[in-house]
Amino acid sequence: MNKYIKCNFRGKRCGTTTIVDIRRQKVKIYRTVVLYGCETWSLTLREDRRLKVFENRVPRIIFGSKRDEVTREWGKLHNEELNDLYFSENIIGMIKSRRMRWAGHVALMGERSVAYRVLVGKSERKRPLGRPRRRWEDNIRMDLQKKKLLLV
Repeated sequence: MNKYIKCNFRGKRCGTTTIVDIRRQKVKIYRTVVLYGCETWSLTLREDRRLKVFENRVPRIIFGSKRDEVTREWGKLHNEELNDLYFSENIIGMIKSRRMRWAGHVALMGERSVAYRVLVGKSERKRPLGRPRRRWEDNIRMDLQKKKLLLV
């Protein structure tokens, strides 16, 4: 198999790129797609766990399996080896940082903006029975408490 792939962009050569570089670009593209609109997500612990599993599964598919040089057998890439090939911030950490940044923007928008009214406003309908669902505002409070920026 050829170690290098020639890159063609609109008929112009842009040099040679290694296969690992192309795979890293694929990981960046998939993360962009997955994290679209994550500023407004209200994640539960179950969803956090499922996102972490997904975060390890997709790069494992993109980078493929590895071949042991001694035994000549194919095997799965372990999490440490995936991190060596492509290291980036934890997906949950990225979601929290983007959520905090969006909360700052909404707070600065002012009372007349629709986003601010949706954030601060209360629903007029009757609340269903049982434990209240986790809201976006609750997630922001929890994130601020973990960073020790919010005084209770």
